[in-house]
Amino acid sequence: MNQVAQRRRSLPNGVWGAILLIATEATLFGTLFATYFYLRFKTPQWPPAGIEPPSVTLPLVLTGILVCTSGPLFLASRAARAGRVRATWLLLFGALAVQAAYLGVQIHLFGNDLDKFTPDHSAYASIYFTLLGTHHFHVLVGILLEAWLLARLLRGLTDYRVVGVRAVSWYWHFVNLMALFVVGTQLSPSA
Repeated sequence: MNQVAQRRRSLPNGVWGAILLIATEATLFGTLFATYFYLRFKTPQWPPAGIEPPSVTLPLVLTGILVCTSGPLFLASRAARAGRVRATWLLLFGALAVQAAYLGVQIHLFGNDLDKFTPDHSAYASIYFTLLGTHHFHVLVGILLEAWLLARLLRGLTDYRVVGVRAVSWYWHFVNLMALFVVGTQLSPSA
């Protein structure tokens, strides 16, 4: 019996880089969530007196809008693999516009929270602002990655750029998943 050896295809380095980045970021967020809930269950009153529990409606709506950007990012990744540069660019740009609006509103809300209490007020305030600030920073990084990718796509699609679209898409799926966990954690005192 004659067997033909099948050529094994490995993932591009950019994909492995995205996987490793996501794994390290998952560890960071896991540590922040563990810290939040450790402090919550060790503290008799959560949030402490003088701090109102966060409102529920706006954070849920904003998170829902952000998570919806995973759809255009998925489609952009597929369009890039199919060689459709215009569709890829438009889908990425649409997602970027929504994500930038999300970040703008979140920064405004973050500033409003800082007017009410500061990170040095209590353990709750410290982990609250650390968790939200970390998430907002990841959203900013995703926006910058998308902007860089959009600029590169103006010169057309290459194998390298297709991998870039795929990696940035994966990063955003991760950020959107973390947004669900962050808002769930942020709103847990309101439940």
